[in-house]
Amino acid sequence: MGVIEVRGLAKSYRVYQKREGLLASLRGLFHREYREVRAVRGIDLTVDQGEFVAFLGPNGAGKTTTLKLLSGVISPSGGSATVLGHVPWKRENAYRRRFALVMGQKNQLWWDLPAQESFRLHQQIYRIEPEAFQRSLRELTELLGVGRLLAQPVRELSLGERMKMELTAALLHSPDVLFLDEPTIGLDVVAQHNIQQFLKFYQEKRQITILLTSHYMKDVAALCKRVVIIAQGAIKYDGSLSGILDRFSGHKVITLLFAEDQPVEDLERFGTLLEIQPPKARLRVPRGEVARILAAILSRHTIADVAVEDPPLEEVIAEMFSQVDVESPPGESAAAGLQHR
Repeated sequence: MGVIEVRGLAKSYRVYQKREGLLASLRGLFHREYREVRAVRGIDLTVDQGEFVAFLGPNGAGKTTTLKLLSGVISPSGGSATVLGHVPWKRENAYRRRFALVMGQKNQLWWDLPAQESFRLHQQIYRIEPEAFQRSLRELTELLGVGRLLAQPVRELSLGERMKMELTAALLHSPDVLFLDEPTIGLDVVAQHNIQQFLKFYQEKRQITILLTSHYMKDVAALCKRVVIIAQGAIKYDGSLSGILDRFSGHKVITLLFAEDQPVEDLERFGTLLEIQPPKARLRVPRGEVARILAAILSRHTIADVAVEDPPLEEVIAEMFSQVDVESPPGESAAAGLQHR
């Protein structure tokens, strides 16, 4: 049995449809229309202990809703789920002490107080023994390099420093499961890298189970071996990172370095020309045609070097999302139907 077990989990909302105009507003006082939003549509998922899983999808796919369900913030409309043997929406104290939720766009620290004051509050909430609290605080602040900032008001910290403090607060009670919702959103490249390195080291050391949502594919490539893709409230893919490229990318990218004095021309016939800066050129070609196209190019040109690569992961994910939209039934969307009351 996995640490996280999800079966047929679903969540729907009823959203009031307000019409434009005074007359429509008055009519709405007596005859309201509601739209049903199916945020999560019967997903099945198992995550084992020590896994670091990426949970990906476009905006509105149901990622954050799923994390809120698994952390007990909201209750489902149907289905079941257990995390560490607990039903999340029962909100048992025993469960609350064993998981943590970090949302990149939400703050859990007091804005005008130094972070160390919020950490003391967390100590009392989670009933952490003083010795264990000091040990965890010292370890986390050393790993994240924020010890000198503990006495500084949170509002004076940079975005990257605040995220490090958020992670420190989330991990003080040594949770067994960590839910991360866009932890590097808005951070610069250096801050993203620092957060990635910390998460990778901490997860490998503690073997905690982590479910990560992120729009930054570098987070996924750096941290996760397993990827779950959700779109329109349903899981569309569950497997390895390399499997995404094999399944959803129909192309390869060929980089050609021509020999000196060789004309770089007549390449459009072989594929889509992505870049040409003599003596270098890049082509996008169908995955199944790589061998034939390379043979044709080599028969006509003298090539000094050649490289065949998968397209960037961001492009493959975007292509996968577009395929999902095309495959959906006409009129199918996250919202379905109007209800009256």
